[in-house]
Amino acid sequence: MTRQRKVTGRALNGVDVEKLKSTQREIQAAPSQARLTFRVSNRWLTGGLNRTTVGRCGDGEAQMHETAFVIDSSEPSQMAGDGVAPSPVDYLLHALVACLTTTFVYHASMQGVRVRAIESQVEGVLDVRSFLGLRENVPGGFEAVSVRFRVAADCPEETLLELMDAARRRSPVANFVVRAVPTSVVCESM
Repeated sequence: MTRQRKVTGRALNGVDVEKLKSTQREIQAAPSQARLTFRVSNRWLTGGLNRTTVGRCGDGEAQMHETAFVIDSSEPSQMAGDGVAPSPVDYLLHALVACLTTTFVYHASMQGVRVRAIESQVEGVLDVRSFLGLRENVPGGFEAVSVRFRVAADCPEETLLELMDAARRRSPVANFVVRAVPTSVVCESM
């Protein structure tokens, strides 16, 4: 289900540009507001089926989305799952392409560029031998990921390419994917 959000002020491409610029000014004046902590909690249900609840915290105060978001993930039948939901790998690819798209649209809107349509495909090659315990001492994960965008926008090709390059450089998810982000994993008894 897609919900339309309320847009105030001057909107372009469905983005409240004035609100976005106001946020920029606020963060420029108080850089400490730029650090947001995103949190999700996950619960294993059975087999490869997990349920995640999404929340967000910023400025030290807990802030939940206006709507509660619950996301299930499962494994495909080829991986002994029931295939009732997208896999975590599917969600990672979705997060990548959705973040690149949103970053592109936000920056296009800030530059006054009208976007008429964006379509994209993302593909990742993943060797599952590490996941299955068949490949030791070699990290699992994607060997390669490619993203292809088709964009219809009211701007010259050069601006389109500049916007896409900016989206690639500024997308939080793309940055998570392309650089080594320190990640800690802790396990304790319940």
